[in-house]
Amino acid sequence: MKKIIYFLIFTISFPSILMAQGGKPHVKIFSNFNYDISNNNSDNYKAFEIKRSYLGYSYNFDESFSTKVTFNVGKNSAGSSYTAFLKIASLTWKANDNTTLNFGMIPTKNFKFMENAWGKRYIYKSLQEENKWANDEDLGLTLDYKLSDNLSLDFQVLNGEGYKNLQSADGLMRSGAGLIYKQGNYSLRASTDYFPSEFDSLDDQVITTLAGVMKMNSVTIGGEYNIMDNTGNILDNTKIGISIYGNYKIDDNLSLFGRYDKITSEDAEENKWDRSNDGKLTIVGVERKMTKGVTLSLNVQTSKDGQRNSEESSIFYLNIECKF
Repeated sequence: MKKIIYFLIFTISFPSILMAQGGKPHVKIFSNFNYDISNNNSDNYKAFEIKRSYLGYSYNFDESFSTKVTFNVGKNSAGSSYTAFLKIASLTWKANDNTTLNFGMIPTKNFKFMENAWGKRYIYKSLQEENKWANDEDLGLTLDYKLSDNLSLDFQVLNGEGYKNLQSADGLMRSGAGLIYKQGNYSLRASTDYFPSEFDSLDDQVITTLAGVMKMNSVTIGGEYNIMDNTGNILDNTKIGISIYGNYKIDDNLSLFGRYDKITSEDAEENKWDRSNDGKLTIVGVERKMTKGVTLSLNVQTSKDGQRNSEESSIFYLNIECKF
């Protein structure tokens, strides 16, 4: 209880401390209440949780250079119930109207396109992040280049270990490239992610992604297809991940949404080699913007892993996002 009280005091006082120094502080908090409604569970659990809190500060040196620092406070297996990690420590250089470079501990490009399109990370992460196909932040360099009003490129070179770990193998860099095409209400992104093996006896892992978003009046539909070849640098171990979502906007503050994820695995002999991490997920719910910076959602998340004779799990959630 003391840890929670100290955490809340720090969260409340953090913006006022930074405002006195100039610049722009930012705070984002994810919390929820969840209740297991599965018919096969005789011991239905329920809990209130603060899942995540982001505390940060950004500063513009001039029109070209800016910096940003963000700490991630949440539950982590490496620490206590509330452990703080340095999530972002970046320097951004906007070289011209078409070129932007980002250096340091930076957001990666792997799944940001669909994360932004999904827009409900406080409810559930994007498919690649949730299943640990890639890290959301890492040490490295990204480059965004605008070819035209409709077409842009992005590149990244990263340590590949994420923001919670140091580089474990000298000289091994995770790299990737993406191409984004926008036309009216449509957006498409094709990308590849390359993760070399530390040992000559293993193979390089490659993730290929095709994602798209369509917005029409009150309806938004998005989807992504991901294939990971040589998963974990093991030859012919393949994983396929599909995610589809839709959002219907009733008015400026109220919307209905749904999402479906599916992950499968297969090796050279067509065996399902990773059944425990395969499976399906369905989310249906309603979202309401209560006021500026506060969003609430009621939803049900139903999942089933790929194990034979596995049982379906259904959990009711009340999710809240606060940001300022």
